[in-house]
Amino acid sequence: MTAARTITLAAAPPLAPLLARAAARAPFKRPTAGAALPGTRLVLTGARTDPARLAAYAEVCVLPRGGPGAPLPLLYPHVLGFPLALRIMAERDFPLPLPGLVHTRIELGRTGPALRADDRPDLHVHAESLVPHRRGTEVVVVTEARIGGEPVWASRSRYLARHRTTAPDTPPGSAGAPDTAPGGRDRNAPELPGLARWELPGDLGRRYAAASGDRNPIHLHVLTARPFGFRRAVAHGMWSLARCLAEAERAEGAATGARATFRAPVLLPGAVHYAAAPTADGTVFRLRGGGRTHVEGSTRRAAAERPEGA
Repeated sequence: MTAARTITLAAAPPLAPLLARAAARAPFKRPTAGAALPGTRLVLTGARTDPARLAAYAEVCVLPRGGPGAPLPLLYPHVLGFPLALRIMAERDFPLPLPGLVHTRIELGRTGPALRADDRPDLHVHAESLVPHRRGTEVVVVTEARIGGEPVWASRSRYLARHRTTAPDTPPGSAGAPDTAPGGRDRNAPELPGLARWELPGDLGRRYAAASGDRNPIHLHVLTARPFGFRRAVAHGMWSLARCLAEAERAEGAATGARATFRAPVLLPGAVHYAAAPTADGTVFRLRGGGRTHVEGSTRRAAAERPEGA
């Protein structure tokens, strides 16, 4: 990583110019094992939650509606911080091409009082490291929300840039390749009772993109997904996770943290099955369809701990 520099922003960067710039630079980026990350750390002071966008997010993710004093959905600080992550990944010296990046994992949780819709947190975002993957290279992006200088929410996400690699397949059980059975399920994961079947419309990716600002072309239309190797548009991983958390919280209560692995794309339109079971302090869940596991993860209701390394 190059020398760190902190840039403070008064407003979230507009997404359309970032996406256009990233698309123009993508053909010139060649990911390599020895690539260096820019040391940029972005800080957005006094991030504001737009009530209309929050309502659209709640609707598309089938979340309960809340007023100005209600806690934000657990994943919503990720939405607020996404433009900052996008700006970092659109930089000239960021080594991975932004178009086509696939969200593969996330761990997140409260580290203080629950954020509310009328709070104005400072958001801190940086790219922490590059991780070799059997299908390319992953970048780890850290997002943190602070109130009065104190951390109240943090996440660590991994995004995969798929490219040819001469390295052998990552050994099962390692960081780059979870020990999976055919169909993408963790071999050590227990079977879970099926609880719901969801029919997903073809415009789901566009609706979530409008609510969240994440307009990665793989989610928008079959014609924009095909150049990246997908035969149809795919649902956002963060939509799938938000929908799973909504179901888990309705059954087991509000969560203070969650983690998830996005194992296989959810093609749109399509249908998926939600399975879950309670644990001592939360819920384990799985989203499957067409014989494949798409998402699996867990929630916790106990006092949130800061994600490791954040």
